[in-house]
Amino acid sequence: MHDALEDEPGHALVRDHTVYACVTGLRAFGLADAGGPEVRRGVFAAPAPLFWRLDKPPAHVVGPRPDEASWELERFCTLALRGHLGVLECLHSPLVEHADATGRELLGLRDAFLSRRVDASLRAQAARLLSTAEAAIRDHGVPRWGAALHLLRVLTCCRDTLRTGRMDIDAGAQRDRLLAVGHGEVPWAQVRSWVRDLHEECDREVARTPLPEAPDRARVEDFLVRARALSAAPLASHPV
Repeated sequence: MHDALEDEPGHALVRDHTVYACVTGLRAFGLADAGGPEVRRGVFAAPAPLFWRLDKPPAHVVGPRPDEASWELERFCTLALRGHLGVLECLHSPLVEHADATGRELLGLRDAFLSRRVDASLRAQAARLLSTAEAAIRDHGVPRWGAALHLLRVLTCCRDTLRTGRMDIDAGAQRDRLLAVGHGEVPWAQVRSWVRDLHEECDREVARTPLPEAPDRARVEDFLVRARALSAAPLASHPV
């Protein structure tokens, strides 16, 4: 999948054992006009025999390309079960670059990872982004408009996921309005008012969301065990 891997720990695992890879970030959100790098994320399934050693394979690998990072399959599933925004965005990206049989099965589990936990997770991320945007006001007199754009995007995604029970990371009908925020064309007072409105909408939606209280951990674990067994079968007699 990669033309030139640097000789760094974990890069060989990404090269040889990636099961899923996608583009995420602004392109996947439908907000490429806001600028920013081409962000790639992936999932690799380290062969089971590597876990039999004292030194375990990495759970997260940065690179080898700029703005690229990958999670080991188990770590990815654990974070997704917690409602980790970056992982869920990866799982729901419309820009899939690679998916083998294991990757396609992982994509088929999207609904198993979603639960009401996304409300707390996404709102926590929104709070961090709000703090970043407002810290810039204190330090420089103007907000960080990129953080403001993502803040509103995250809260919109939270509201819509709670409303529908499905996650769609594309900005959709809010694209132009969000881009205007990212370009600094919307007064900060209007941004804060929009943030308040979205929190109120999330409050209403979480009370009637079709999402379950918790993700389907058993279904995810069954998938992970089968993926591990599949990777161990041809390698057990040939240590890695």
